[in-house]
Amino acid sequence: MRLNKGKTDRPKVNNHMSGKIRIPFTDIQIGRFLFLFISMLLLLVFRPFLTDRLAISYLMEIFFFLIFLSAVYAISEKRSTLIIALFLLGLAEVLQVLSHTLGFPIFGTLSHILGGLLLAYTTAMILLYLFKEDRITRDMIIGAICAYFLMGLVWALLYSTLEFFQPGSFHMPSGPVNQASFTYYSYVTLTTLGYGEITPISTPARSFAILEAMMGQLYLAVLIARLVGTHIAQSSRS
Repeated sequence: MRLNKGKTDRPKVNNHMSGKIRIPFTDIQIGRFLFLFISMLLLLVFRPFLTDRLAISYLMEIFFFLIFLSAVYAISEKRSTLIIALFLLGLAEVLQVLSHTLGFPIFGTLSHILGGLLLAYTTAMILLYLFKEDRITRDMIIGAICAYFLMGLVWALLYSTLEFFQPGSFHMPSGPVNQASFTYYSYVTLTTLGYGEITPISTPARSFAILEAMMGQLYLAVLIARLVGTHIAQSSRS
């Protein structure tokens, strides 16, 4: 009977999405989910105040585009996953440019649909990572928060698409109806705050609102159960 010296049993860790980016010329490493987390915060906090400044708005869009690319790379376990995400992102950007240059709103709507598919795809990849990972790390916590933020944006794009194809699906207060209004309504619904100034009118809009509210509650319940279970398993191994 041979003994393997110098080898100890170590728990296997899924590192597909736990890669880190090192700041050049330093030893500082930053989890890649942190970039996506920061971009979501910037989107929610600063973007509404930049709508009247086109130059700054375009700069912010480019910044978010680069941050999102790094997030897509971080969640890509396979090259095919990365190619699919980049294809959706590139096609969405092309349609957005055509919408601005040609003035056809349908191109902007198609761009929103592809953007929603890309966000949903990214969210799914993050959730797969969360349920495969067997250790609680800082990146795991940040990834869970990013998935929650992305869910709200996916539903916001879905609501704006529904309003485009079926005008009057939502009762809006006086003022312009834009993507920021649907983003606000989406997060209010996801967190079940329900302020009530924006209300769904059509049957599809009401069904989507119910689904989003239920998804938001189930996500928190399942996520907490997952984190607690992972923490117990991690503690028992240590």
